[in-house]
Amino acid sequence: MGDHRRKWISCTLFLAMTLISLINGDIDSIQLNDDVLGLIVFKSDLDDPSSHLESWNEDDDSPCSWSYVKCNPRTSRVTELTLDGLSLTGKIGRGIQKLQHLKVLSLSNNNFTGNINALSNTNSLHKLDLSHNNLSGQIPPSLGSSSSLRYLDLTGNSFSGTLPDDLFNNCSSLRHLSLSRNHLEGQIPSTLFRCSVLNSLNLSSNRFSGNPSFVSGFWKLERLRTLDLSFNTLSGSIPLGMFSVHNLKELQLQRNQFSGSLPSDIGLCPHLNRVDMSFNRFSGELPRTLQRLRYLSRFDLSNNLLSGDFPAWIGDMTGLVHLDFSGNELTGKLPSSIGNLRSLKDLILSENKLSGEIPESLESCQELKTVQLKGNGFAGSIPDGLFDLGLQEMDFSGNGLTGSIPRGSSRMFESLVMLDLSRNSLSGNIPGEVGLFSSLRYLNLSWNNFNTRVPPEIEFLQKLTVLDLRNGALIGSVPADICESQSLQILQLDGNSLTGSIPEGIGNCSSLKLLSLSHNKLTGQIPKSLSKLQQLKILKLEANKLSGEIPKELGELQNLLLVNISFNRLIGRLPYGGVFQSLDQSALQGNLGICSPLLRGPCTLNVPKPLVIDPKSYGKGNNNNREMPGNRESNGSRKFHRGMFLSVSVIVAISAAILIFTGIIIITLLNASVRRRLAFVDNALESMFSGSSRSGRSLVTGKLVLLNSRTSRSSSSSQEFARNPESLLNKASRIGEGVFGTVYKAPLGEHGRNLAVKKLVPSPILQNLEDFDREVRVLAKAKHPNLVSIKGYFWTPEMQLLVSEYIPNGNLQSKLHEREPSTPPLSWDVRYRIILGTAKGLAYLHHTCRPTTVHFNLKPTNILLDEKYNPKISDFGLSRLLTTQDGSTMNNNRFQNALGYVAPELECQNLRVNEKCDVYGFGVLILELVTGRRPVEYGEDSFVILSDHVRVLLEQGNVLECIDPVMEEEYSEDEVLPVLKLALVCTSQIPSNRPTMAEIVQILQVINSPVPHRMLDSF
Repeated sequence: MGDHRRKWISCTLFLAMTLISLINGDIDSIQLNDDVLGLIVFKSDLDDPSSHLESWNEDDDSPCSWSYVKCNPRTSRVTELTLDGLSLTGKIGRGIQKLQHLKVLSLSNNNFTGNINALSNTNSLHKLDLSHNNLSGQIPPSLGSSSSLRYLDLTGNSFSGTLPDDLFNNCSSLRHLSLSRNHLEGQIPSTLFRCSVLNSLNLSSNRFSGNPSFVSGFWKLERLRTLDLSFNTLSGSIPLGMFSVHNLKELQLQRNQFSGSLPSDIGLCPHLNRVDMSFNRFSGELPRTLQRLRYLSRFDLSNNLLSGDFPAWIGDMTGLVHLDFSGNELTGKLPSSIGNLRSLKDLILSENKLSGEIPESLESCQELKTVQLKGNGFAGSIPDGLFDLGLQEMDFSGNGLTGSIPRGSSRMFESLVMLDLSRNSLSGNIPGEVGLFSSLRYLNLSWNNFNTRVPPEIEFLQKLTVLDLRNGALIGSVPADICESQSLQILQLDGNSLTGSIPEGIGNCSSLKLLSLSHNKLTGQIPKSLSKLQQLKILKLEANKLSGEIPKELGELQNLLLVNISFNRLIGRLPYGGVFQSLDQSALQGNLGICSPLLRGPCTLNVPKPLVIDPKSYGKGNNNNREMPGNRESNGSRKFHRGMFLSVSVIVAISAAILIFTGIIIITLLNASVRRRLAFVDNALESMFSGSSRSGRSLVTGKLVLLNSRTSRSSSSSQEFARNPESLLNKASRIGEGVFGTVYKAPLGEHGRNLAVKKLVPSPILQNLEDFDREVRVLAKAKHPNLVSIKGYFWTPEMQLLVSEYIPNGNLQSKLHEREPSTPPLSWDVRYRIILGTAKGLAYLHHTCRPTTVHFNLKPTNILLDEKYNPKISDFGLSRLLTTQDGSTMNNNRFQNALGYVAPELECQNLRVNEKCDVYGFGVLILELVTGRRPVEYGEDSFVILSDHVRVLLEQGNVLECIDPVMEEEYSEDEVLPVLKLALVCTSQIPSNRPTMAEIVQILQVINSPVPHRMLDSF
């Protein structure tokens, strides 16, 4: 049903209600029809794709039998309307105003849009739940005019603006208020403290700002149980008096800009169960009053500036289950009193300045699951008793621990998932019991002094995905069955003293993505079995004693991104294909026998030696020709014939070389002649077909050319630009830099309007004014709402500038990956709009624009956003400036900084760039927008390829875990999941499996409609 038709029906029914109320004299009938017609008008403004409201019939006398409607049995008036989670779309119309006795209105988890002004006169409401929709606009002050309202939940919408003071004028009955995850801003009005019976207050994930002087008013809210102000930009210190609310049980202030000391009266809230003040700027020592919080179970002060000694009284907080003080500047020793925390499950104290030994009393915390002490100054040995607990995660990395690794117990064998003891001074054997950790997924023992062998029992770790034993002073050989489990993804053994050859069994690591065996003493050949590692992305074998040729089969590894085989004893040619065709000198140096133009020195090929016949051996077996004494003439004759035979051979070889050389010269001259004739024909044709158009304009060096503009050509800024462009660029604002050049903002348009000026990097095609003019005019003809419009250019032999429209809201990179804490995250609706708009822009370039244009460099920095967050693609068509003369290949060395966006087939430089390369980059862009992560993320000990990560989670059925957490629950799974699946189809390794951009636009439009999402099944 269209919008106009719904509005017409709504108005008709509303007038009908008014007429009935005027004509009908039966009061009860009037009231009854008010409820029926009110709900029918309300329904007319909605789309109900699943027909949940099918029972709502306008011919019924009463709505009390309708689905999701409840009535007062005595008066038969509608009192409750609950439509939660029915996938309804549309607006909340004024039909709801006819329900004069409505007490409960719950519309959560739908897709209602528009404002809520229609609810201004619903004075009888007790409960209003509009959470998790897409409602927008300002919250009307009249919403708070009802003194009977007890429950108000507007969580997860797009409300904006400031909170009106009048909203809380009549809140004497309000018990629950949640405005979280909206776009509200400004200061929190002090009238809020009139809500004296408020139990729960949640204002999190907005843009509220200002200092917290208003917080002192919270002591008036004597019944407050829960207070959540997290994820805002509140600043300043918290004054005394806030914690006079004795009934407070939950306090969340994380992710703000609070500073100063923690208030000393925090201990005056004896019922506190959860306190989270993480990611602020609190400083000073921990107040001693904290020890009074006996019922506190979750305490998080991480990532602040707290200092002083770790408190000995921590053992008095016996109710603690989760304790996180990481990322501060706490000093001193970990007290033995910590063993009194018998309920403790998570102890996280990483990145402080703690010292001393790990107390053995920690063994008394039998419920411990996670212990993180990373990045402190702990010394001594690891208490054996810790390995008798049922720990799931243990991170003691970056300390000064000594001694050996405890052997563990059966309880820990079953529970441990992550063990990180790296960057310590541990020694002794790595216990064979390590193979009994049946749930272990991550094992990092790097940077220690073990001086022992790699335990062969590692092969029994069936779930191990990361094994890092770098720089551990390990000796012996690489275990032959180290990949028996076939789940290993990262194997790092570099920086040890391992000897022997690389085992053939390493080819069983079918899931391996990173293999690093560098800086050891490995010998022998590189095994051919490595070619079985189809998922391998990084291979590091440098600084060993490997010999022989590199197996040519390694060139078939299509996913391989990085290889280093330097400083070995390898010989022969590099494998053809894959990443080996683009390796630089640093990845090959130190191998004097490898054949590569990047290396100096001999090229050794492992081929059989040719058969050489010694001319002196002729006739040795013939007794009749044996030299006789005195037969000098015969001997001299043979010498003469041999000499003549050698001379003839040399002459024939020289003659053949001369003939070949002469042929090459003739062919070259002929080719040059043909090229000149073809160039003459091309120029003649161009002058015939474009002469009329060129006659209207003269190409002048050093002139600012603004296309389709008259007044701006003679503007003072344009004239100044032509006289001294460098000076003007120095004064202009530099707003970005990319592979094609640096971008500035300059007032070059009509009436001083700002334009974007890109100073292009040097390129051979830019050296000719006519070629440059032709290319710019082709680009300027591309007109689409999702493309940046090209406005003109400036050309001299030394400088080439491209002028385009200026987009003031920046690029997607800054909004997605470089967002300030005070800036709200992109909502799902905005992200979806960016995805669809980008797809439409690319579809135009691929299917409508002539000539067809391939972007080739699609990434967030090239997606600009206007004031309404509509995407505009920039830098399209500029890849032609890097095209070789025959137009068949592209130099992709410029795009190494776009690792993760470039299609895998482009590693083979002989392939032609086509539209499917853009489809791959677009798929990566979708994954970034949905997950909020970068395409390739490097950690200290690992790296993550985003497309592979999402694909694995999808196969495991846990794909919702990868969705950007800052969106929280604002998205619809029915949209996000198909979009993720589309992204994985777009990033297929096989180009032919990727859809076209036209098909992608169709799929995205289907995903955003109520039609079942089956379009992806065809790919």
